[in-house]
Amino acid sequence: MSKTKSIRKKVITLMEEKNYKAIKKVFSKLKPIDIAALFDNLPEKNIILLFRILPKDLAAETFVEMDSEQQEMLIKSFSDFELREVVNELYIDDAVDIVEEMPANVVKRILGNTDAKTRILINELLKYPQDSVGSIMTTELIHLRSSMTVADAITKVRRGAADTETIDTCYVTDNVRHLIGNVTIRTLLLSDDNAKISDIMEQDTISVNTVEDREEAVNLFAKYDLTVLPVVDKDMRLVGIVTVDDAIDVLQDETTEDIEKMAAITPTYKPYLKKTVLEIWKSRIPWLLILMISAIFTGMIINYFEDALMANLMLTAYIPMLMDSGGNAGSQASATIIRGLSLKEIGFGDTVRVVWKEFQVSIMCGITLAAVNFIKLIVIDGIGIYVASVVCITLALTVFVAKVAGSILPIAAKRAGVDPTVVSSPFITTIVDTLSLIIYFQIAVVILGI
Repeated sequence: MSKTKSIRKKVITLMEEKNYKAIKKVFSKLKPIDIAALFDNLPEKNIILLFRILPKDLAAETFVEMDSEQQEMLIKSFSDFELREVVNELYIDDAVDIVEEMPANVVKRILGNTDAKTRILINELLKYPQDSVGSIMTTELIHLRSSMTVADAITKVRRGAADTETIDTCYVTDNVRHLIGNVTIRTLLLSDDNAKISDIMEQDTISVNTVEDREEAVNLFAKYDLTVLPVVDKDMRLVGIVTVDDAIDVLQDETTEDIEKMAAITPTYKPYLKKTVLEIWKSRIPWLLILMISAIFTGMIINYFEDALMANLMLTAYIPMLMDSGGNAGSQASATIIRGLSLKEIGFGDTVRVVWKEFQVSIMCGITLAAVNFIKLIVIDGIGIYVASVVCITLALTVFVAKVAGSILPIAAKRAGVDPTVVSSPFITTIVDTLSLIIYFQIAVVILGI
């Protein structure tokens, strides 16, 4: 039995005994994410009761970790006072995330139970595009002035720390809030109290604009080993920060989206077990229909060369192997290139180098597969040398075409502003299937004279 299941069983037993003091003690030893996991698959009345047992600050942190359906259910069960207590404990970026997931009537109630300042901040963040940095930043931060002394800065940090998501790094601004530097808490604590912030701050501060794609922020976290990233507007004024936990959430969402697109599935952000059968069907069927229609071309090619197949039925047996090998080879290349594009390791200017490298790889892979297959066809299958030659030459050429196509298409898609994952495995496989059949029958016509 997993740890979560054993704790859930213990909590349920304590609930039946109405030993709420013991439940509170159990919760005090758990992280918010673990408490939220305990609520899964529990009846609504039990979730509501357990949530009300949590201390105010722990309740707010746990609320953020729960899925949107449970959050909506709790909000509907809250009194206005309870809702206000929870919302007031949330950081602005978390509150915005929750509001974005809720239906209009619930949003209205949430905003109605926040103070005017918080409501304005939430509404401002909601105006940013969904995939922009502005939509994931928090406006709760501590900024210092370069003219401050270290002692003054520490005093300001101490006063504002309770209402700030992180204080590891403080940002330095001028009198109109332009970002001019940063200083870490470590530096503050190790510096003389009378030293000026301007003398100890780092001026080369990495930042990101509010309207940039949130993936850009994730890339900066990875590239510069950051734990927090300042966000500026078009005039370089400091307006917020993105913390590493938000960056990880974005990374998880974007990775899930890419994986689903590469598998020809419309991206959704719900956990699999939370999706209904209808939702899963809706995410898959459009792409299956498109790919089914595109596969018609392979059928047309086979029909066109029907006479050739009738003349040598042995050729038919190797069509699946050729198509599968080509699809696999293309998928390998496209997956590698898409990863390079995502990590900014590859750009449009690298197209020639990428194609040349994949060309060399395709020759090596094609010859290896063809040689092994030739021996198998002659020794094990016992077919004639001419048919074996047709199959193996086609195999080598198919691998070559697949790998070159798998390397060019993602780069071309990126250049055209299309998500490279959309043209990945399924579409490359369909293209390669069509080309491999054309190559196969043309070689058969030349060598076998059919």
